[in-house]
Amino acid sequence: MSFRSVLAAAGISLRASIWWPFRPRSIVDMSYSQHFMDPQGSAIPTTMKKLVATKLTANFRQAVTLQAGVPVPVPGDGDLLVRNRFVGINASDINYSAGRYDPSAKPPFDVGFEGIGEVVALGRSASARFTVNQVVAYMAPGSFAEYTVVPANFAVPMPSLKPEFLTLLVSGTTAYISLKELGELTEGRKVLVTAAAGGTGQFAIQLSKQAKCHVIGTCSSNEKVGFLKSIGCDRPINYKTENVAEVLKKEYPQGVDVVYESIGGKMFDLSVRSLATKGRLIIIGFISGYQTATGLSPVDAGGLPAALLKKSASLRGFFLNHYLPQYQEAMLTLLKMYRDGELVCEVDFGDVSPEGKFTGLESVFRAVDYMYMGKNIGKIVVELPHPVTSKL
Repeated sequence: MSFRSVLAAAGISLRASIWWPFRPRSIVDMSYSQHFMDPQGSAIPTTMKKLVATKLTANFRQAVTLQAGVPVPVPGDGDLLVRNRFVGINASDINYSAGRYDPSAKPPFDVGFEGIGEVVALGRSASARFTVNQVVAYMAPGSFAEYTVVPANFAVPMPSLKPEFLTLLVSGTTAYISLKELGELTEGRKVLVTAAAGGTGQFAIQLSKQAKCHVIGTCSSNEKVGFLKSIGCDRPINYKTENVAEVLKKEYPQGVDVVYESIGGKMFDLSVRSLATKGRLIIIGFISGYQTATGLSPVDAGGLPAALLKKSASLRGFFLNHYLPQYQEAMLTLLKMYRDGELVCEVDFGDVSPEGKFTGLESVFRAVDYMYMGKNIGKIVVELPHPVTSKL
């Protein structure tokens, strides 16, 4: 089945002219003579801004520098040049800038995992599937930039330029794939989601409910409790006003069947103790430790083997890059669910933050701080406005 037919099956309508035959566009800037360019040549500047990791540290503000006057990159034969309109913030952004995912990484290197925008230039091979002005989303390094070169194989065509689509690229697919592959959800199971009102927690709640499970979600404010109720959470727990351990012991004495865990530390230990017989704990992160020198938060590792053994329970780690073969199916399913009104994709632009909405690359630093203060409801997104002369 072709990628186009898969999209059609998912209910994503794209004009036939987007796909084939591709109609070549005139080349307006001969410095890009091997590439099809934006017909409005003036829309592509010669320089841009981007964020670059210049120091390996868990302190994002110290690790990353905003650079201006950087040459706009030229796409290769199989690449797209994307003008970023929205970029996503992830808890692991500080792990990446600290070099934790690649011990051989040496600054400077580009940062940011995901973006959505328009194609303004592309290589000849890439033109078989994409065209100038087309909206695409992508998961690839270097999104914290005004323009990013994206391999065509990493780009997903989008029906429109909406920040809600950005929420699915990492946060949505992480929840979908991990719960499907590792959660083994069935009707009536009890599922505990930590950081439930966050970027990926919101999807774990909704997908678990769609699997007809009873869903419990932890959060840090009454406003978040209201949000969780609105997306179907059966038992939101505000840990600022309720003792999570006492609630779980009293209301779920037999334990929970699945835990979707992203906090680490004491919450991880509690999650292990709260597992039911044959329960499964899925680790998708441990944000409480990311800002430390080691990137880890202390847990009761010594008691872990006995805790799992006596319940025949299991601990399962999930890292999205290890499940890329499942990524396309996950993304298309989530897109269809959103189109059909079956999925809420909550976006947080930081409107209630002290300095207001996250706009421009300069605000990425504030957005990261906002996440680690636990203020966000849904996925944190930064808008990158572009003063251009084209009709994009």
